[in-house]
Amino acid sequence: MKKFLLFVFAPLVILSSCSKDKFDASKQAATDDAAIKAYIGTDTAFHATADGSGVYYKIVTQGTGANPTIKSTVKVTYTGKLLDGTTFDSGTINQSLQGLIKGWQSGLPYVKTGGRIILVIPSREGYGNSAAGSIPANSVLVFTIDLLSFS
Repeated sequence: MKKFLLFVFAPLVILSSCSKDKFDASKQAATDDAAIKAYIGTDTAFHATADGSGVYYKIVTQGTGANPTIKSTVKVTYTGKLLDGTTFDSGTINQSLQGLIKGWQSGLPYVKTGGRIILVIPSREGYGNSAAGSIPANSVLVFTIDLLSFS
């Protein structure tokens, strides 16, 4: 009988303990959007456009030629910052756009070779509710990206 009760109640205890830490994606989305609007609002010259995914972008330099697609391999230089201005990464990469965060996948195709874009990416289009290196969970990310080339 004790074994039976253990098998019945143990899963219930485990499931109930998991539900206490339930992540509220819609609440986080609203928090991110408010933070992005506050960030953009601090710079009146920053006329950003929101796309359908919640990513805000500003084309600094359009570039020339065609635009990359999700299937493109892009070569870029970039700087990534948190909303408080802390730089968490910078460098040059040559990688498939499909292998990058969703915010880059939706934002980078707005520019052409030689173009520069600023992406303000809500957490769900970045690293979500998981920390990534020095990036805290649920972080809005700001990237300045120069598209050097793509194939």
